[in-house]
Amino acid sequence: MSKFKTDQEEFWAGDFGDQYVERNRDSRILASNIHLFSQVLKRTRDAKSVIEFGCNIGLNLIALRSLLPEIELSGVEINDQAFEQLERIPGVKAYHESILNFTIDRPRDLALIKGVLIHINPSALSQVYALLYESTTRYICIAEYYNPSPVAIPYRGHEERLFKRDFAGELLDKYQDLRLVDYQFCYHRDNNFPQDDLTWFLLEKS
Repeated sequence: MSKFKTDQEEFWAGDFGDQYVERNRDSRILASNIHLFSQVLKRTRDAKSVIEFGCNIGLNLIALRSLLPEIELSGVEINDQAFEQLERIPGVKAYHESILNFTIDRPRDLALIKGVLIHINPSALSQVYALLYESTTRYICIAEYYNPSPVAIPYRGHEERLFKRDFAGELLDKYQDLRLVDYQFCYHRDNNFPQDDLTWFLLEKS
């Protein structure tokens, strides 16, 4: 019996997830991430710890450390190959498991998820929203593909593996003490710091 609850988890834990690791070894990705998080972090105060869900090989965490050298880093990753590289990053507390199986040990100042909610089975989103909310004392950062209404689109030849919707809006509706601090679209044709047409949202508990 599988240890995973959804087909999407199996997909990212297996060969496709391994291929994703190989595609994302690029210094340009790190540079773009540093730029993105510099925009996010300037809207925060006293963020001294972060936990990232679905952090792959840790490029987002490395980018955050370059901006806040003293920040405490934690990451949750499902794929074996990605986790092997993640746990080699000095000072990172790495958890090798699915987001849907993760148990919070303690909340951090910032909970981060980037390019992961789009790959979660929609039936499990409420659980992941609760995880994000309960994992932080103050900030949540989401960076995903935005769509005003839920839609599934083919992903590299696979069906039911990529879902776009208003993730931030759904979180704001679910938790009344959250407020929108800032948001920004990141274009894939940016001259210096391209991202994959992501929109990031910074939310704060009030």
